[in-house]
Amino acid sequence: MLDDTDCRLLSALQKNAHLTAHQLGELLHLSPSQAGRRRQRLESEGYITGYAARLDPGRLGLHVQGFVQVHLGTHGPDQSAGFARMVNTRPEIISAWTMTGEADYLLQVYCADLPALNSLLHEVILPHPAVARIQSQIVMDQLKRDAPLPT
Repeated sequence: MLDDTDCRLLSALQKNAHLTAHQLGELLHLSPSQAGRRRQRLESEGYITGYAARLDPGRLGLHVQGFVQVHLGTHGPDQSAGFARMVNTRPEIISAWTMTGEADYLLQVYCADLPALNSLLHEVILPHPAVARIQSQIVMDQLKRDAPLPT
């Protein structure tokens, strides 16, 4: 069970994962050792699953972000597993969700340019034997970056 201090610690770490035990202690009004133990407990209990750097896609030459809704033709376990394998081999696909509603999957993709996106869609995703059709949307502007989870 999380208490208020745990929630504030998680919130602080989502904003800056580089905070030291001393800095966390100051923010939470705890000693550095207490803050460090809380962090370790939250890591070991699976509340904190890892730490990662957020990169600027534009600086990396990834100028096109899109979302692709994928509709499968058949819904057996073999088709789903095959599609999941393909998704996991493509670095352009940075997130994938199974969905309720009309689409079976929603993919978030980053590509260098429109020809690269076109190639991903028409040479990789659409030819997959499980895929019946796709619908893609190109992101014009992102109003809010991946924000911290509410704690």
